[in-house]
Amino acid sequence: MNANRDDLSAEIAAVAARLVVEEGQEYAAAKRHAVKQMGLPTRTALPDNDLLEAAVREHIAVFCADTQPAELRALRELALVWMDRLRDFRPHLGGAVWHGTATRHSDIYMQLFCDDPKSAEWALLDHRVEYHPGSVNGWRGETVDALTVRLRSQALGQWVLLHLMVHDLDDLRGALKPDSQGRKPRGDAEAVRALLAEEAA
Repeated sequence: MNANRDDLSAEIAAVAARLVVEEGQEYAAAKRHAVKQMGLPTRTALPDNDLLEAAVREHIAVFCADTQPAELRALRELALVWMDRLRDFRPHLGGAVWHGTATRHSDIYMQLFCDDPKSAEWALLDHRVEYHPGSVNGWRGETVDALTVRLRSQALGQWVLLHLMVHDLDDLRGALKPDSQGRKPRGDAEAVRALLAEEAA
C-alpha cells in the first residue's frame, strides 16, 4: 500500500513539476492542478515540497538544461539590482531564484526586514515605483504584507514580477534557520553575488 502511495506521490510531483517549470505556478497550486489534471479525488494526499523540488530539478535537467542556466542568471542579476536599491531594508532573496530552480516563468521573492514595516512602501513611493499591495503566508504560516513590482528584464526580453515580503527586523534571525534539507532558505546580496561568481567560474 505504501509503495503504491509513494508511486502516486511521485507521479503527482512529476505533473506538478511541469506546471512549476513551464507555467511558473507556485508549489501549492501546481500540486492541486496536477491532482485535477490526473483525474484524482480532491482529497488525494499531496507530495511534500522536497519531493516536488526534486521533480522540478529533474524536469529542468531533462527538458530545459540548455536554456535554464541563462534564465536563472538573468533573474538573479535582476534581483541583485533591487537588493542594492533596497539595501536599507536588509533584503534577502528566497524561492526558486535563490535555490536555483527558476526559469523565465518564475517570479522573484525577496524578504525585507524593517524597523518600521511601512518604510519599504514609502521608499517605493519616493522613487515613484508602481507597486501592488497584498499579503502572503510567511514561513511560520503568518500573514505577511507583500508589495509586488513589475520589472522589465532586458536579458529575458519580458516582464518579471518581484514580490517584496515585508517583515519586522526581529524576524531576521528566524529567516536564516536551515530548511528541511539543511540549506539556507534565503540569502543576502553578498550571498547572491557569490552564487553569480560561482556560476561564472
